[in-house]
Amino acid sequence: MTSDLRELYQELIFDHYKRPRNCHALADANHSAEGYNPLCGDRVTVYLNVEDGVIKDATFEGAGCAIATASASLMTEALKGKNVSEVERLFEDFHHMITDEGTSPHPELGKLEVFAGVREFPARVKCATLAWHTFHAALQERQAPVSTE
Repeated sequence: MTSDLRELYQELIFDHYKRPRNCHALADANHSAEGYNPLCGDRVTVYLNVEDGVIKDATFEGAGCAIATASASLMTEALKGKNVSEVERLFEDFHHMITDEGTSPHPELGKLEVFAGVREFPARVKCATLAWHTFHAALQERQAPVSTE
């Protein structure tokens, strides 16, 4: 990855950390879940409004490091308007991108591709995936809090 591209990615992550999008409780949520990363203290609650198999709205609340917050912010933007099968595929693609060593670029992930470099820092993978695992638990209506441990 070129240094200009890496800098652009860092700026996007920092922007979503400082000004997270969709960071509030969702009054009409019909799915929600809580997640916790004991390694660095990240906490997130993901709220979804799912109607007829489509994510109508997605928000989150919580506190965490820059990667965890930016991941939740970008994730909620990406989920809105997609059907459940699309978001299941998005979840899998995101997870493979940041955990599989030899993966190629993932243009289908759009802005989420900024997290591709996280796999170079294994301790940060849990930060980037916390919101995603929490979203997945909310979609499946699991009641127990999600933990990255």
